[in-house]
Amino acid sequence: MGDRWINQLATLATANSMVESELYVKYDVKRGLRDLTGKGVLAGLTRIGDVSAKEIVNGESVPAPGRLIYRGIDIHDLVNGFLDENRSGYEETCYLLLFGVQPNASDLQRFNKLLSRNRTLPKDFIHNCILEWPGRDMMNALARAVLALYVTDAQADDTDIANTVRQSLALIAAFPLMAVYAYQAYAHRYNGKSLVIHSHSPNLGTAANFLHMLRDDSSYTPLEAQLLDLALVLHAEHGGGNNSTFTTHVVTSTGTDIYSAIAAALGSLKGPRHGGANIKVVQMLDDLKAAVKDPNDDLAIEDYLSRLLNKEAFDRSGLIYGMGHAVYSISDPRTLIIRDQVRRLAQEKGMDEEFTFYAKVERLGPQIIADRRKMYKGVSANVDFYSGLLYRLLNIPVELYTPLFAVSRIAGWCAHRIEEIANRGKIIRPAYNSVVEHIPYLPLNKRT
Repeated sequence: MGDRWINQLATLATANSMVESELYVKYDVKRGLRDLTGKGVLAGLTRIGDVSAKEIVNGESVPAPGRLIYRGIDIHDLVNGFLDENRSGYEETCYLLLFGVQPNASDLQRFNKLLSRNRTLPKDFIHNCILEWPGRDMMNALARAVLALYVTDAQADDTDIANTVRQSLALIAAFPLMAVYAYQAYAHRYNGKSLVIHSHSPNLGTAANFLHMLRDDSSYTPLEAQLLDLALVLHAEHGGGNNSTFTTHVVTSTGTDIYSAIAAALGSLKGPRHGGANIKVVQMLDDLKAAVKDPNDDLAIEDYLSRLLNKEAFDRSGLIYGMGHAVYSISDPRTLIIRDQVRRLAQEKGMDEEFTFYAKVERLGPQIIADRRKMYKGVSANVDFYSGLLYRLLNIPVELYTPLFAVSRIAGWCAHRIEEIANRGKIIRPAYNSVVEHIPYLPLNKRT
């Protein structure tokens, strides 16, 4: 009876929450803050990151290969810079995003030591906040841990820039620990695995430390650490308009503390239309492999992808996960970078066939979408398409895929929080138009 009543209420709530699609056109509402051509509504200005997929040719804007810029530096140049020097790049990227300049060797060394000193959690925090109450979802566990840090910070509500920088560095350093420990608690409580808690190594960077703390034997190859570091760099920032970063701006604009703002960003990133998409890609392709017995049968793969779009396969969402992006059309620069590196790791692991299968779906997916959907722009594989495969090749549990995104993006979130505070902008409050006509109030005894 209770469930039936709840279902009836849900039906009532749905019926009285729907807004006719033609009203969005009538009132010229940019649904999702994007116009009919897919162009985003300008909601702010930033010095931190830029995402572009167009160029001006003969005075007209035309689709172009996607570009991702960190503080004025093209992501390809940034990545090639540290890869050519055979060193990690995430810490340098954090410094660049937070402070707007490239660190010299001395500054980078000092910054690395500062992060290492911050790779710690308050006394009894691991036991009381993480192990005592393990969560089934790592993103929720991470958000809860972030909010718990508020209690341990004597200056939690101080929004001065210097204090915000201090808090940001502590969060960037602590995120890998909290994510790994939350997973270990989950695996122990719900999957019956042995509880193994490794302390961080002061001599390792973020990516290497993550693998060291996650694996029972703490072992990893140089290529594994290098590619995880690369993934962290590629996910660290994506302009102020992506959902979780915009959430950081919105919540920060209220004047609240950093822990509340970052917890809200984590809630945003958790969604399968944002950071949770990399999990969906892996699950979708596993379902595809189960449905298509011959991985060389292009027609069977095309049929499956068509059924995805028709909401007849996998989760019946009508989406081919990992395909398409709100901005990019011809290409996602992160995909181009990570794809070639994932190929290297697949070869090292003897999983060339797995990579070849992904590459085939990457080729066929956009064709199927273009054939069956009216597109205002091109469609290509986004970074989620290969990041999930990378994490699988690294033997990272699927529960940690999206938290790893957060371990990376915390740098961008903190940079944007500093920017929002520095500019002392107004509280962010867009307008919504009510489309309900006036209804008279009825006394209780006159209601049917």
